[in-house]
Amino acid sequence: MNQTKKELSYFRLKLETYLNDYHPELMTDAAFISARVDAALTAYCDAVEQGFSHLEAEAMSSEVLYQGLHFSKYNNLVSILENEFAEELPDSLPQELAPILLGNKFIQAAFAKYDLTDDFDGSTEYEALYTELTGTIVQLIENNNLPTVGKADTSK
Repeated sequence: MNQTKKELSYFRLKLETYLNDYHPELMTDAAFISARVDAALTAYCDAVEQGFSHLEAEAMSSEVLYQGLHFSKYNNLVSILENEFAEELPDSLPQELAPILLGNKFIQAAFAKYDLTDDFDGSTEYEALYTELTGTIVQLIENNNLPTVGKADTSK
């Protein structure tokens, strides 16, 4: 029982750390986290019972733990903000703006057009999404009359 509790805590910590870094919008989804942690623990125990080494069992449980989480909407938005708006935004702002943008209906509509699988960022559609999100962010800035540091400085 103590071993199971320890492993359960390990998988929870591992998943929560990953979610915090790549999917902060899922950090409050306790049901998702519990279900995923339980599935990873089961995969680990099953693998060990079947004779796999602890390292192999760890790799198998990690596949279960992170399934469907390899593509990150949050990281995608941070990358766009850092790459396309570097002159307009201070260094720390992309990480603060990305969660706000994730809640925007226009940003969500752009993401909804694509099948965001674990290997999406290597697909040909990734560039189309990147371009669409960049354009959507520009429209949000323009439609809401938000100042852009880089543009404001160059117009003086």
